[in-house]
Amino acid sequence: MEILDQYKEVRSYTEQICRPLQTEDYVVQVAEFASPAKWQLAHSSWFFETFILLPHLPDYKLFNKDFPYLFNSYYNNAGDRVLRAKRGNLTRPTTDEVYAYRQYVDTAMGQLLHQNLDAYMVQLVTLGLHHEQQHQELLLSDIKYMFGQNPLFPVYDSDTRLLGQERNTETGSAKIPEGVYTIGYQGEGFCFDNELGVHKVYLHDFEIQKGLVTNGEYLEFMAAGGYTDFNLWLDEGWSWLKQNQVSMPLYWHEVEGQWMHYTLKGFQKIIENDILKHISYYEAMAFAEWKGMRLPTEFEWEIASGQLNWGQRWEWTNSAYLPYPGFKKADGAIGEYNGKFMINQMVLRGGSIATSPKHSRPTYRNFFHPGAQWQFTGIRLAK
Repeated sequence: MEILDQYKEVRSYTEQICRPLQTEDYVVQVAEFASPAKWQLAHSSWFFETFILLPHLPDYKLFNKDFPYLFNSYYNNAGDRVLRAKRGNLTRPTTDEVYAYRQYVDTAMGQLLHQNLDAYMVQLVTLGLHHEQQHQELLLSDIKYMFGQNPLFPVYDSDTRLLGQERNTETGSAKIPEGVYTIGYQGEGFCFDNELGVHKVYLHDFEIQKGLVTNGEYLEFMAAGGYTDFNLWLDEGWSWLKQNQVSMPLYWHEVEGQWMHYTLKGFQKIIENDILKHISYYEAMAFAEWKGMRLPTEFEWEIASGQLNWGQRWEWTNSAYLPYPGFKKADGAIGEYNGKFMINQMVLRGGSIATSPKHSRPTYRNFFHPGAQWQFTGIRLAK
């Protein structure tokens, strides 16, 4: 597929995600970590404007002189920005203005992409597309979190594609022999810089479950007192549980003795055979402890991935998010993309039913703080 066609496809899908929203839905920010849909629509356009159009398209003019300040996320090299927690205060510019901004950027990008681009420019545009795909998943996660805090539990879309595969198709475990294995991205296509630094690791023999933990299995953990037995929890996890008064996965509710949960199709009964989702690293670790097993390391996961049907949930690993040997950051703002976040976060592998098409691969290193629940996260056990 030509780069212009890729651009159109990705940009169109972002707006498709937002199509079920009403105007009021675009502005709400119910938590600091969950950005409003309007802000994300503008931010992904700001990325193309700031890093591609302004430096590389002659005579390009800013759509609005205030937008770089309003829609920069965390790029210190790109200038000042609105505090993350204040993004929901932006009732202006209007949603219509943000869509006009997207159209303005798309028109200019169309002019640029009709030119003969060198390899560097193709690489930069491709990075922008994968950046927008990351925000597509964040959009879905943040929209669900917003509606999940609404006492009416609104239906996002009764025909949402986020049904995906909710059941395990395999049972048993994959056995991996001990040995020295190669880790990291070795292909010719796109990858993020945190996947580079191909290196060797030694792994002891291990087993990894082919199925992800289900709602029913997790209900057994809860019934056995999993949220009240501090012996199962990391000390930091126990403090997190107490401070946030957590006693069940995110979106779960017990209503008249029946377990229910909020989904993008509305408030529904929990199906025990469905794969568990919206679980923190702390909860995953406690569950693994209760089962007498453990979470795989990210290296074990990568080596075993060819024997796993992955992609239904982002899977917590027991690996801290750290640089690979020889990791190098790019100069300037682009270098802020991944490297500066390599502290106090855990690696997740795979992908989820909310991950955009053609966006993940076995070497993809997602990362979040251990208390994060609002992503489509799950548990795969190893021993």
